Amino acid sequence: MQTVYRAENLIDAHLVKDALEAEGIPAFIAGEYLTGGVGQLPAMDFMAVMVPESSLPQASAIVRGVEACLSDARRAIDEDGGLDDPLGACAV
Repeated sequence: MQTVYRAENLIDAHLVKDALEAEGIPAFIAGEYLTGGVGQLPAMDFMAVMVPESSLPQASAIVRGVEACLSDARRAIDEDGGLDDPLGACAV
């Protein structure tokens, strides 16, 4: 298994995982259950979305698309003060 995405939070990790699985790429979130250790673990870089090595090129392209969507949604929130459904545009 190879890391295709390092998540800032659990929601982003699941958005990426869901997008990958929608395209038939098996994925899992390493460190998903470490959020309960907040305060005792490093604050960053403990969740990673992983895929089989053979799926890495296709998965990387999908991740770039999700990252672009998340970036656009965050920018819209910053500029407009909010969206009705900021993550809805990124839903699979």
